[in-house]
Amino acid sequence: MRIFMQSLPGAPEPQRYVQLILQQDLLGGWTLIRESGQQGARGTLRREQFLDLDAAQSALVKARDQHLQKGYKVMFSQGADEPGRERGA
Repeated sequence: MRIFMQSLPGAPEPQRYVQLILQQDLLGGWTLIRESGQQGARGTLRREQFLDLDAAQSALVKARDQHLQKGYKVMFSQGADEPGRERGA
């Protein structure tokens, strides 16, 4: 799963981005990769390890929701299901 978010253009500060990537590792665990920074500049990369998919998805949804509250907008989302939404909803 992958979610790419950006701050709104026109703010006094330069536009920023956040990318959240959830991927399975070779041992069956899950890694949440958070990349963030200013557009056109070097970003920051953080990794969190999880033993199961539910915990990893919860962390992804929590990070996404925190950035939505800060005014970021989802520009791109890729994955089997949109995190935080039930199937068929």
